[in-house]
Amino acid sequence: MKKALVLFSGGLDSRVTAKFMEELGFNVHLCFVKLPFGCGCFDDVENFAKKNNFDLHVIDSTKGELFKEYMELVKNPKYGVGSAINPCKDCKIFIFIQSKKLAEKIKADIVVTGEVLGQRPMSQMKKALLLDEEKAGMIGKILRPLSAKLLPETIYEKKGIVDRNKLFEIYGRKRERQMQLAKKYGFNYPTPAGGCLLCETLYGNKLTALLKYNKNPSIKEISLLKKGRMFKNKGLIFVGKSQADNDFLEKTSKKLNWSIFKREDIPGPSIVYDKEDDRELVKKLWEAYAGKDLDEREKFDEFKV
Repeated sequence: MKKALVLFSGGLDSRVTAKFMEELGFNVHLCFVKLPFGCGCFDDVENFAKKNNFDLHVIDSTKGELFKEYMELVKNPKYGVGSAINPCKDCKIFIFIQSKKLAEKIKADIVVTGEVLGQRPMSQMKKALLLDEEKAGMIGKILRPLSAKLLPETIYEKKGIVDRNKLFEIYGRKRERQMQLAKKYGFNYPTPAGGCLLCETLYGNKLTALLKYNKNPSIKEISLLKKGRMFKNKGLIFVGKSQADNDFLEKTSKKLNWSIFKREDIPGPSIVYDKEDDRELVKKLWEAYAGKDLDEREKFDEFKV
């Protein structure tokens, strides 16, 4: 049985693609690239793989050399960014390069993605899709079955590994056809579309501030951006918004050897910070955010990221 390596995000399109390749008779292997700024759907990915008896390969770019490489493309994207600081083209090329290595390792006959032509204005227009292939050294070696009839023939179609007549010609942002296929294949999906934190303006502002402060932050420091309110003075300060935030901030700050400020006798936020010079400001922030006076909080807007 021929082996298909499906680049898998966990969203609707990639799930439909995996099941479709199985329907065509391929032994499906899923490739999930864990990114520093992904929205965390790995449990769903793992469950889908297990339920369908698909082999799951995880490429972890949140640590080691891959983390360093990925952070460099975020800091210095060659092909621009989207509406926020999302380097979609550079990111996709990175993913293709890693999947190419995996495909060679497992001796896959075909590399497949769930990309749909015209679905995303920056990364999924025809010119962008073909650029991704070129820069990853995979010209004609990435099959996009959902939109294949609208794109140039791949090597796999030319060699008869897959029948072009059985492929689709889906275009645009609507996912009606994909939803029909999901119903046909009998699976649920978390959301119609995936997400990336770098596409969010507020998160992008926080990351930009962090990178200005520290050019090479650790993944633990980056993880703080998702929790609580961020402030910048001599150093960085994070103020919890909820008990879950407080617990996460405290746990992470201990790993980073940061300071923690909280009151055991009065309910209020946990505040973590990396510079002792900020301790007096931290105390004032605690007073402001432990209370409900919004005017008092506004006094610290100059420090808020």
